This record gives sequence, structure tokens and C-alpha cells, in this order.
Amino acid sequence: MTSPSPLPPSRKLVPTSQPINTLPTDVARLYTIIHPLLLLSLYYFTFSSLVSDPVLTLQNALLPLSVLQLAYVVTCLPTSGSSPAIPPVPSKVAKSGQRKRPNPAKQNVGPGGKVVPALLSLLLTLLLASPLFTVILILFGAPFTTHFFHNLLCATHMVLLAVLPLFYVYGVDAKIWREITSASLPFDEVWGGTVGTLVGAWLGAIPIPLDWYVQLFAFVVFARRGLSGT
Repeated sequence: MTSPSPLPPSRKLVPTSQPINTLPTDVARLYTIIHPLLLLSLYYFTFSSLVSDPVLTLQNALLPLSVLQLAYVVTCLPTSGSSPAIPPVPSKVAKSGQRKRPNPAKQNVGPGGKVVPALLSLLLTLLLASPLFTVILILFGAPFTTHFFHNLLCATHMVLLAVLPLFYVYGVDAKIWREITSASLPFDEVWGGTVGTLVGAWLGAIPIPLDWYVQLFAFVVFARRGLSGT
């Protein structure tokens, strides 16, 4: 009697990326705490106008939200390819007469090296992620033939919170984005913010079927509340 052949090993997507840590500076640690409070303050002071005129309020809030997110990524996060996942091992003392080569990982990135990637990440977020999230909102039940600007502006707010930091720290690496779309990234500061934004938007939309005719329960209002709450 022949023994049964062993089962083939399961093919699991093992993440190759390492967790992203915030920059080890006092300013980054402080702003990591202040940033959520500023986002909540922006939502608090615009809530009444968000209920009465969602399109105008979301449109006017795009600039301050973009500035806050740009300040967050520039101050707290490393740029794509600038931060090694594992700290470099100290090299041995160079022999006399030999010149030590500088370690690129230890070199500080200047302001231009952080602001330019942040602006490029913002551009990619608005051009690529915003239309995609608009379609996703429609597939999840947002109005298709009406409320186009409601959908677009709500999706833009979502991607500014969820996708902009991903573009900033990961760039356009196809391997990393396969891990992002399969939700297999390590749970760190950046990925945790993305998951929190998406889950918050979904949880915020749960009460919509209760009183659709009430202006407070408009889908974009509740989705925006969920974004800010997480």
C-alpha cells in the first residue's frame, strides 16, 4: 500500500516590506500627537456647514487638509527609499590611510529632499487614487447618476488621509503595492492610518439606511464623520 503523497505547501503572500517607523526626532514625536487633534478640530469647526452644504464645505476643506497631511508626512515619515528597515551594522574602523565611504542611510535628507517627494505624492494621490476611490464609493452604494461632486470630494478626502502617506513612504514600487492591495503590509503607523480611515468611512456609512431623508444622514456627511473619527 503506497503512502499518500504530501500536500503541496500553501502559497501565502509573505510581506517583504518592513514596518515604517516615524522619524526619531522630538518634532516628529510631538507632531504625531498633535496631528490627529488638528484633523478633529478641522472636522469639528466645519461640521455644521458640512451638513447644510456638503459640496462647498468639502471643497473648502481640501486645502487645509492637504497642508496638514503634507506637514505630517514631511515632519514624521521617511521618504521612499531613505530609511532602511534594519539599522545598519557599524562598520569596522578603517585602516590608516583609507578613506571611509559615507553611509547613504545615515545622511540627513534636506528640506528639498522631503518637500518635493511630498508634493509628488500629493499629485499622484489626486490624479490616480481619487478617481479610483470615487468608483469604489459608487460600488459600495453611493449614488451613481446624481451627487457626482459629493462622491468625488468624499473620495478625495479619503485618499488624502489614507493613500498620500503610502505614496510618500513606498513610492510606486509595484511589489509593495501588491502587498497593499492584498492587505498584507505590516501594521505600522502608515498602514494603521490607512486601515483606520477605510474602516471609519465604512462604519460611518452604517446608519445611512435609518433616515435617508434627513439631511444629517446624507452619505457624504456620515462617511466624512467616520474618516475623522478614526
